[in-house]
Amino acid sequence: MTLKQLEAFYWAATCKNFAIAANRLNISVSSLSKRIGELEASIGADLFNRSARSATLTALGEQLVQHAKDLLRNADQFMQQANNNLAYSGRCRFGAGELTSLTWMPRLIEAIQRAHPNLLVEPFVGVGELVEQGLEEGDLDFAVIAGPSTRASIASHLIGSAEFEWVASPRAVPNPAALTPADLPGLTLITQPQSSGAIRMLDDWLTEQGVSPGRNQCCNSWGAIAGMLRQGLGLGFLPTAWAHILIQRGDLRRLPGFPPLRPLPYTFEWRRDDTRPMLHTLRVLAQDTLEFSAPAGMV
Repeated sequence: MTLKQLEAFYWAATCKNFAIAANRLNISVSSLSKRIGELEASIGADLFNRSARSATLTALGEQLVQHAKDLLRNADQFMQQANNNLAYSGRCRFGAGELTSLTWMPRLIEAIQRAHPNLLVEPFVGVGELVEQGLEEGDLDFAVIAGPSTRASIASHLIGSAEFEWVASPRAVPNPAALTPADLPGLTLITQPQSSGAIRMLDDWLTEQGVSPGRNQCCNSWGAIAGMLRQGLGLGFLPTAWAHILIQRGDLRRLPGFPPLRPLPYTFEWRRDDTRPMLHTLRVLAQDTLEFSAPAGMV
């Protein structure tokens, strides 16, 4: 029995399918199946029932998942203790929201590659719900999104927050200084879809003000929302750094009568059953790098 065989068994047992598990370990599906077969041969019993359309754990396999997890965790701790400056290698996939991808994600990737030049970093950008799904299914190693997660299988650690400001174009709101939340029922609110973490922040604000917009116009891109606001299609909020630049240019105006939104917390997320020391290292790098400045194209 080898650690590679245990890794193959554990990730095949906890990922959605063998393809995702193989991708996680940066090997082919046939190599994954071979390692599992070798482990089954050394045990003398099947760990997966392959008679169905997709492989499912046998009763013995179900019992051994936790033991495999413990052995792999101990192996990781052994390696970390042996060399605290261990440079990681292999492939690391992480998920991030659009706001992170447009601001500090490139700096995070640079920091990871500088510290661990042999680690191939592959980002996946999407809305929070889609990113968490990929993390839960084992397709991603970690995620940095608005949080915390509501999924029991995902752990979250607060690493920072993003701030936003209410804005509108003079074309949409001729007299922004006179506008208050009570005027929202007669206006169009341009915002992110329900699957976005920013909606939790907006819902709290609307509840506190006791109002609802006359019309919601949803878009899953912050860049597109900024363009729609500049065009005068409605009012909304933007990341503070973006809003300040567009206000200085005269494209948008603040809405001083609108109480500020609460900062949106951002968390580093990982699967609770993933105990690799690498994740702690990457979490510290993410926390040190986080900064929601304006995208380069706006400056």
